[in-house]
Amino acid sequence: MNKYSTDKIRNVCLMGHGGVGKTSFAEAALFNTGGTDRLGKVAEGKTVTDYDPEEIKRAFSINTAMAPVEYNGTKINFIDTPGYFDFVGEVFEGLRVADSSLVLVSGRSGVAVGTEHAWAYSKERNIPVAFFVNKLEDEHADYMNVLEALKSQFGTAVAPFQVPIKENGALTGYVDVINGKAYHYDGAKVVPCDIPADMADMIAEAKDILNEAIAETDEALMEKFFEGEEFTQDEIVGAVKNGVKDGSIVPVFGGSTLLNLGIVPVLDAISSFFPSPAAHSELHAKEAKTGNEIEIKCSADEPFTAIVFKTIADQSVGKISLFKVCSGTLKSDTAVYNANKEANERLGKVVCMRGKKQVEAGELCAGDIGAVTKLAVTGTGDTLCMQSNPIILEGISFPKPVLSLAISPKAKGDEEKMSAGLRKLEEEDPSFKLENNKETRQTLISGVGEQHLDVLVSKLQSKFGVSVNLEDAKVPYRETIRKKVKVQGRHKKQSGGHGQFGDVWIEFEPGEEQDLVFEEKIFGGAVPKNYFPAVEKGLRECIVSGVLAGYPVVNLKATLVDGSYHPVDSSEMAFKVAASLAYKEGLKQANPVLLEPYGKLEVTVPESNMGDIVGDVNKRRGRILGMNPIGGGLSLVEAEVPMSEMNKYATDLRSMTQGRGKFSLEFIRYEEAPSNVAQAIIEKAKKDAEE
Repeated sequence: MNKYSTDKIRNVCLMGHGGVGKTSFAEAALFNTGGTDRLGKVAEGKTVTDYDPEEIKRAFSINTAMAPVEYNGTKINFIDTPGYFDFVGEVFEGLRVADSSLVLVSGRSGVAVGTEHAWAYSKERNIPVAFFVNKLEDEHADYMNVLEALKSQFGTAVAPFQVPIKENGALTGYVDVINGKAYHYDGAKVVPCDIPADMADMIAEAKDILNEAIAETDEALMEKFFEGEEFTQDEIVGAVKNGVKDGSIVPVFGGSTLLNLGIVPVLDAISSFFPSPAAHSELHAKEAKTGNEIEIKCSADEPFTAIVFKTIADQSVGKISLFKVCSGTLKSDTAVYNANKEANERLGKVVCMRGKKQVEAGELCAGDIGAVTKLAVTGTGDTLCMQSNPIILEGISFPKPVLSLAISPKAKGDEEKMSAGLRKLEEEDPSFKLENNKETRQTLISGVGEQHLDVLVSKLQSKFGVSVNLEDAKVPYRETIRKKVKVQGRHKKQSGGHGQFGDVWIEFEPGEEQDLVFEEKIFGGAVPKNYFPAVEKGLRECIVSGVLAGYPVVNLKATLVDGSYHPVDSSEMAFKVAASLAYKEGLKQANPVLLEPYGKLEVTVPESNMGDIVGDVNKRRGRILGMNPIGGGLSLVEAEVPMSEMNKYATDLRSMTQGRGKFSLEFIRYEEAPSNVAQAIIEKAKKDAEE
């Protein structure tokens, strides 16, 4: 692949709702520029960027993949991202290195939730947005309706660069609104033609929308617009370039990825109007040694820095690290420094990824995207730089996992194999978390949704040969007492020779501390001081298991008040046993209760969904604390809810809000469980113990 200077590079993130044609667009762009010799179809599992076996099996994108194309002296790095919400971590990886986004929208269904998310994510990254209205070959597709919907949703900056020509329901060409010329599709090529007479009003309307957006970019142009003067072609081109760069113009294109129509005009517009990486005049970073914030330029003249934005665990090649050169240049076989891990790395052959295919690059300039294999310590989000100039670039913020399930191997003896596979998957996907819960003795996997975890389990089987079972994660309940009691624990055993004797009286009462509070009030040496630690140790060993359902005991105060000993038969072990006997009897008498964990729930939802959300929280035994509008038609619902009721909340919330809602849940405290809930938990614990 040729070397390109920074001003000749475009990094474009393909985004949108699931199933709108992002992968097909990348495929068509590759086909039209000679990157591939056949136009693959997603349904056939033959596309360049959906190469993972899971993607082929499911017929949708799961991973972010690269599709670099060379067109008109420009290198366009298309970053194909998944549209399904469970894989949003992959979208964040792609956005981190993109300089603009092309959001695909269905000409049939129009603006969808995924469209809204793509817009919001792009604006958070402060990169320009353009739209491509796809599936216009469908007789029910309506470009102008979708255009109006986009304008209504995202503002007057949305402007049509093209209007499709349809004859007898078939997509036959388009009108370029910028230069006022029409083109007819001749296969994938376009040839000039006359603007259809019956489209005059439609084109005039589109031209007015574009002119209004152009006028907004400059005061002089605004004056011209209001005086009814025509813009010159140079004024239009200059305004469009600046407007796209600063987001004051949001271009809209149209076509059909299925029929490979309308793709080349978009490539023309990207190379002509979309910003290069140098458009981001300053990149935020910090000095590795001091932590001081600095700004660097995306220029080949600056010292080398790169951000690793994705890691692929390839079975045959090993670890592949995808990166963007943020400044300087990079050649193969170069020694670099990982500023995050404070370690040296040796880069081998520098390549560009085209799907799973590695295309040798040799050298990459600032702004370009490439990959290397077999880095020792480098992971996603790490900065590579020169050791003489250690810099840490802004990392990647991944979504927090919202669904946790317990995982176990189906075959005995596969525990280590399962753990090794999960650790590799965690390295590849930072939005997935692995945890060994010592209390519940479960291995937990956490992700963004059910589909996310389902794919990971499937990868575990196909890549690492481990079949697993999934079940709900156990809830870490607690037990405590509600009244004060005084009980005796007496251990006496005679079996020839020295016997065993320990005798204690202990007062148990509710405590203020989460942990056990142990005190002694012994008078007259009824129990020698050297046995006090044994009594406390016996109690501490006991509190890991309560008398109701075997859960740890909290908020317990124990005071050793009396007892007796034998000068020969008493021992530390005897007093430990005596303490445990007192514990069991004492807790039974002290009105033991079950405590359940409560969490602070914050849900951000459209105001139209407020009633459903509040009703659902109430069904989960939650308490609403507040409902506050936060702008943009959204409201924040705050509540306290039992954690045991929130296992599948991520799935339920998505269903209630069509994917528009998001939430956070954090543990806050334990509360006494209602008697009916407690009884069910106790009965289940007894049943499990019997089994």
